[in-house]
Amino acid sequence: MARLLVVHHSPSRSLQSLTDAVVAGAHDDSIEGVEVVVRPALEANADDVLAADGYLLGTTANFGYMSGALKHFFDSTFLQIGGQLGDDGSTEGAPATGVTAKRPFGLYLHGRYDLTGAIRSVTSITGALGWRQGYDVLGVLGEVTNAHLEAAYELGGTIAALVSDGS
Repeated sequence: MARLLVVHHSPSRSLQSLTDAVVAGAHDDSIEGVEVVVRPALEANADDVLAADGYLLGTTANFGYMSGALKHFFDSTFLQIGGQLGDDGSTEGAPATGVTAKRPFGLYLHGRYDLTGAIRSVTSITGALGWRQGYDVLGVLGEVTNAHLEAAYELGGTIAALVSDGS
């Protein structure tokens, strides 16, 4: 059975509601053959990542960056899950040939002012891992609306469907 790992840092009602909708979408009745594993970012580990066929990442956007919890997740697993750095020590230009390369991922985040730096920081790391973006980033500024929750459901369902058919 395929496995989808949801790694999130959901300290606010807004982000928790998005996480709940993403997980509900991943469990949609029309998607079969996918085990959905949900881990808070501070509890997820390299074994979780290696055992998964795809990923959903949820974070707050704090001071122009991903949450410290999601950053800790990446810091503590990066090399073990196949991440590589370029010759200059950055994620730019690094060969993406690790064991988790080409696996699909989705990203959702919530912030109050700006999401640009948080998106860039996550996609820089996922790029160095060789993960492929399976759906548009869901970025929510301010109040979470029903339309955002529907988009989160769609994100969860889409990544689960990609994992279920091995795409």
